[in-house]
Amino acid sequence: MSYTTILTSLEAGIFTITINRPDKLNALNKDVISNLDKVLDEIESSPEIKGVILTGSGQKGFVAGADITEFLGLSGDEGKALAKKGLDVFFKIENCSKPIIAAVNGFALGGGCELAMACHFRIASENAKFGQPEVNLGLIPGYGGTQRLVQLIGKGRAIELLLTGNMIDAQTALSYGLVNHVVPQEELLNKAKSILEIILTKAPLAISHCITAANAAYSADGYKKESEGFGACFETEDMKEGTSAFLEKRKPLFTGK
Repeated sequence: MSYTTILTSLEAGIFTITINRPDKLNALNKDVISNLDKVLDEIESSPEIKGVILTGSGQKGFVAGADITEFLGLSGDEGKALAKKGLDVFFKIENCSKPIIAAVNGFALGGGCELAMACHFRIASENAKFGQPEVNLGLIPGYGGTQRLVQLIGKGRAIELLLTGNMIDAQTALSYGLVNHVVPQEELLNKAKSILEIILTKAPLAISHCITAANAAYSADGYKKESEGFGACFETEDMKEGTSAFLEKRKPLFTGK
């Protein structure tokens, strides 16, 4: 498929999405949100796609925020509708059955930080910066930032960032648990690929159930989701293959069935 604001490539089961508005530091606008919505459908429907890397074009910005020009003149109801569109797409990222890693190169601010947090985990380049500066515009995050930031780094640190609008650098984000790894920029995509290559050797259905159960950790039915996923895995050919391979001291060959 072709898209107007993102670039895509597929190699050895790893699908790379690059948000491509470098003149705007890849700021999110309606077209980007629409393209992300469509590409997520492609990811779910394509058996060739096993895992995903999401990044931004250029070396300065992952996504430097939302396109503020689209905010001008909106009513309260229109602002709420705008937030819902973004939330719906970011939920599709969070709940995707295939792993999505954010490779954060440069600024991840506002909607960009929210986009990174919607991914299953994050890797940052050494020059990455994170923040939710919406209060500087008289706004709050609208794409899940208040919720995911608290979940990822804790309430105290999250509220400080939300109320001050301050940015944090990559090493601080690492110490807070917002990112999993910090690497030189030239190694960013290779680091993401190396982790995905390990993940893609595992049973795809088990990977999907892990994502579902982990996403439910902050809900009332997290343990139920885990037990349901655990039981569902017993119905798969991959579980039979995995246990047999373990007992036979060989590498398993998973098929996603």
